[in-house]
Amino acid sequence: MDRLRAKRKSRLARKGRVRKRVSGSPARPRLTVYKSLRHIYAQIVDDTTGRTLVAASSLGRDLRPELTKTADVAAARAVGHAIGRKALSREISRVVFDRNGYPFHGKVKALAEAAREAGLEF
Repeated sequence: MDRLRAKRKSRLARKGRVRKRVSGSPARPRLTVYKSLRHIYAQIVDDTTGRTLVAASSLGRDLRPELTKTADVAAARAVGHAIGRKALSREISRVVFDRNGYPFHGKVKALAEAAREAGLEF
Protein backbone atom coordinates (compact mmCIF):
# COMPACT_ATOMS: atom_id res chain seq x y z
CA MET A 1 0.00 0.00 0.00
CA ASP A 2 2.89 2.35 0.68
CA ARG A 3 4.13 1.83 -2.86
CA LEU A 4 0.74 2.88 -4.26
CA ARG A 5 0.69 5.99 -2.06
CA ALA A 6 4.21 6.87 -3.20
CA LYS A 7 3.23 6.39 -6.84
CA ARG A 8 0.20 8.66 -6.46
CA LYS A 9 2.25 11.25 -4.57
CA SER A 10 4.85 11.27 -7.35
CA ARG A 11 2.18 11.73 -10.02
CA LEU A 12 0.64 14.63 -8.12
CA ALA A 13 4.08 16.23 -7.74
CA ARG A 14 4.66 15.95 -11.51
CA LYS A 15 1.17 17.36 -12.07
CA GLY A 16 1.97 20.37 -9.88
CA ARG A 17 5.21 21.09 -11.71
CA VAL A 18 3.47 20.98 -15.08
CA ARG A 19 0.48 23.05 -13.95
CA LYS A 20 2.79 25.84 -12.80
CA ARG A 21 3.75 26.38 -16.44
CA VAL A 22 0.70 25.17 -18.41
CA SER A 23 -2.45 27.24 -18.30
CA GLY A 24 -5.42 27.43 -20.62
CA SER A 25 -6.51 30.76 -22.09
CA PRO A 26 -9.47 31.69 -24.28
CA ALA A 27 -7.16 31.58 -27.31
CA ARG A 28 -5.59 28.24 -26.37
CA PRO A 29 -7.55 26.30 -23.75
CA ARG A 30 -6.05 23.36 -21.88
CA LEU A 31 -6.80 19.77 -22.91
CA THR A 32 -6.45 17.71 -19.75
CA VAL A 33 -6.52 13.93 -19.37
CA TYR A 34 -7.54 11.84 -16.38
CA LYS A 35 -7.55 8.07 -16.25
CA SER A 36 -8.93 5.78 -13.62
CA LEU A 37 -8.71 2.02 -13.55
CA ARG A 38 -12.05 1.72 -15.35
CA HIS A 39 -12.39 4.80 -17.56
CA ILE A 40 -10.53 7.59 -19.32
CA TYR A 41 -11.67 11.20 -19.37
CA ALA A 42 -10.64 14.30 -21.35
CA GLN A 43 -11.82 17.86 -21.07
CA ILE A 44 -10.92 21.21 -22.54
CA VAL A 45 -10.76 23.94 -19.91
CA ASP A 46 -10.45 27.73 -20.04
CA ASP A 47 -8.47 28.47 -16.87
CA THR A 48 -9.12 32.22 -16.92
CA THR A 49 -12.85 31.67 -16.33
CA GLY A 50 -12.56 28.22 -14.76
CA ARG A 51 -15.05 26.68 -17.19
CA THR A 52 -15.03 23.36 -18.96
CA LEU A 53 -15.68 24.04 -22.63
CA VAL A 54 -15.80 20.47 -23.99
CA ALA A 55 -15.68 17.07 -22.30
CA ALA A 56 -15.59 13.45 -23.43
CA SER A 57 -15.08 10.18 -21.61
CA SER A 58 -15.42 6.45 -22.03
CA LEU A 59 -18.64 6.79 -20.02
CA GLY A 60 -20.30 8.95 -22.69
CA ARG A 61 -23.48 7.71 -24.31
CA ASP A 62 -22.07 8.27 -27.79
CA LEU A 63 -19.01 6.06 -27.11
CA ARG A 64 -20.39 3.25 -24.94
CA PRO A 65 -21.95 1.18 -27.76
CA GLU A 66 -18.73 1.07 -29.80
CA LEU A 67 -16.40 0.21 -26.88
CA THR A 68 -15.85 -3.35 -25.71
CA LYS A 69 -13.63 -2.21 -22.83
CA THR A 70 -13.64 1.25 -21.28
CA ALA A 71 -10.07 1.49 -20.01
CA ASP A 72 -7.84 0.21 -22.81
CA VAL A 73 -5.88 1.98 -25.56
CA ALA A 74 -8.77 1.61 -28.02
CA ALA A 75 -11.08 3.43 -25.60
CA ALA A 76 -8.50 6.20 -25.18
CA ARG A 77 -8.29 6.53 -28.96
CA ALA A 78 -12.10 6.78 -29.20
CA VAL A 79 -12.18 9.45 -26.47
CA GLY A 80 -9.46 11.38 -28.32
CA HIS A 81 -11.47 11.36 -31.54
CA ALA A 82 -14.61 12.41 -29.64
CA ILE A 83 -12.93 15.33 -27.87
CA GLY A 84 -11.42 16.47 -31.17
CA ARG A 85 -14.77 16.39 -32.98
CA LYS A 86 -16.54 18.20 -30.15
CA ALA A 87 -13.82 20.84 -29.93
CA LEU A 88 -13.92 21.55 -33.64
CA SER A 89 -17.71 21.87 -33.51
CA ARG A 90 -17.23 24.55 -30.83
CA GLU A 91 -14.58 26.22 -33.05
CA ILE A 92 -11.64 25.27 -30.83
CA SER A 93 -8.69 24.17 -32.92
CA ARG A 94 -5.59 25.02 -30.84
CA VAL A 95 -5.10 23.70 -27.32
CA VAL A 96 -2.37 23.18 -24.74
CA PHE A 97 -1.97 19.52 -23.75
CA ASP A 98 -1.90 18.68 -20.03
CA ARG A 99 -1.04 15.04 -19.41
CA ASN A 100 -1.88 15.51 -15.72
CA GLY A 101 1.35 13.93 -14.44
CA TYR A 102 0.93 10.69 -16.37
CA PRO A 103 3.78 9.41 -18.56
CA PHE A 104 3.26 10.17 -22.25
CA HIS A 105 2.79 6.63 -23.51
CA GLY A 106 0.04 4.07 -23.78
CA LYS A 107 -3.44 5.49 -23.20
CA VAL A 108 -2.36 9.11 -22.84
CA LYS A 109 -0.36 8.99 -26.06
CA ALA A 110 -3.21 7.25 -27.92
CA LEU A 111 -5.68 9.91 -26.78
CA ALA A 112 -3.33 12.73 -27.83
CA GLU A 113 -2.65 11.23 -31.26
CA ALA A 114 -6.36 10.65 -31.89
CA ALA A 115 -7.16 14.23 -30.92
CA ARG A 116 -4.49 15.43 -33.37
CA GLU A 117 -5.95 13.22 -36.10
CA ALA A 118 -9.38 14.73 -35.41
CA GLY A 119 -7.95 18.18 -36.11
CA LEU A 120 -6.69 19.65 -32.82
CA GLU A 121 -3.30 21.38 -32.87
CA PHE A 122 -0.89 21.06 -29.93
